[in-house]
Amino acid sequence: MERGPILQAMAELKLYGMKAAYDELVTHAVKRQYLPQQVIGELLQAEIHEKQARSIRYQMTIARMPRAQDVEDFQFADTPVNETLVRDLARGEFLDLKRNVVLVGGTGTGKTHLATAIGRSCIRTGRRGRFFNVVDLVNRLEADSRAAR
Repeated sequence: MERGPILQAMAELKLYGMKAAYDELVTHAVKRQYLPQQVIGELLQAEIHEKQARSIRYQMTIARMPRAQDVEDFQFADTPVNETLVRDLARGEFLDLKRNVVLVGGTGTGKTHLATAIGRSCIRTGRRGRFFNVVDLVNRLEADSRAAR
């Protein structure tokens, strides 16, 4: 099968990761004299990585984070925030334990930044998240409660 029909078949099957990696991978495989199963394995890995990246992009969109902020961007030196605790939360282990995190503090203390950073970090590990500010969350819970009556 020639290159054109192969790429067309990949597009038709929605194998976008394979399609994007195909030319470079085949060139590399020919130079290195890969076995056919090695080429197929590399193409499958490219597809897996593309699907994971696409899933993370989608989850970031539906999480409705107010802005893109990460733990690395937070200035821990200027606040009493426990950096070790925040980094632990960013690993998402609290989700496995079915725990919640509530950030409390005055205006400008970094609650939104940290909530966003923790959420984004968890999403990158394959979890799902959703950002709410307290007022919107309370209003939504009250509306759901009234609807259930």
